[in-house]
Amino acid sequence: MTGDGMDEQVGGRSADVMAGGCACGAVRYKVSGSPIFVNNCHCTLCQRQTGSTSVVNAFFESEAVTLTEGTLTEHVVTAGSGGDHAICRCERCGTALWSYYPRLGRLGLGLRVGTLDEPGRLRPDAVIFTADRMPWTALPDDIPHFETTYNPAELLPPERFARLKGMIARRAAGEG
Repeated sequence: MTGDGMDEQVGGRSADVMAGGCACGAVRYKVSGSPIFVNNCHCTLCQRQTGSTSVVNAFFESEAVTLTEGTLTEHVVTAGSGGDHAICRCERCGTALWSYYPRLGRLGLGLRVGTLDEPGRLRPDAVIFTADRMPWTALPDDIPHFETTYNPAELLPPERFARLKGMIARRAAGEG
């Protein structure tokens, strides 16, 4: 349960509901349940797209996220894989709220953790693409970090990895 008392049923079980929004307040959303994984990415594409040293994305099934107020625009850039990476932003202020990545299509999204009302509730599972990080950026001792990426099967708990595998299989079958 979040600080605002939101709680609802997801998949027949009680799930945490977190809320978030953009910088100007025109866009609000809620997200139900726990993320599949959370990455703190330092790749040069993320640096360029955010204008910062890195980004923290929490990956959820798309149906877990509900836009409750406002209008989004989509801006397509090229992902590291060469496919389309659609960044969803507030129409009014341009805050990036989430992205759709080529591997998962519209089945899953990477929610910008910094847009949550309580961003500290989500902790990265991994810090990735540390080879590209700014030389003065410190890495946490208690979060695994990787020069590029990692094998999710080796890092994620089985239940979360199964959710990821399910989405990848659906995408390979032509969904999303």
